[in-house]
Amino acid sequence: MELAKITSKGQITIPIAIRRMLGVKDGDKVMFVQEGNKVVMMNASVEALLEVQEDFKGVVDDFGVEDEQHVVDMVKEIRAERSGNYICE
Repeated sequence: MELAKITSKGQITIPIAIRRMLGVKDGDKVMFVQEGNKVVMMNASVEALLEVQEDFKGVVDDFGVEDEQHVVDMVKEIRAERSGNYICE
């Protein structure tokens, strides 16, 4: 268990063990989420990534993605189209 003291301005210093566990450093943002009668602190960047991953579930199947190389090839094709350099196969 870690403790932190609240200043008169409502600020706290997050103990180093907690910062390491969350993977946060100077300038990063943390998010506070109420879960029942508890408040959970999370790394905001990691949580945003997890939400995006959840939102994209099933999209891979919709696009017929077969493997990681297929994704790389799709990205190259899209970049080429946007730059006006079309790839011919």
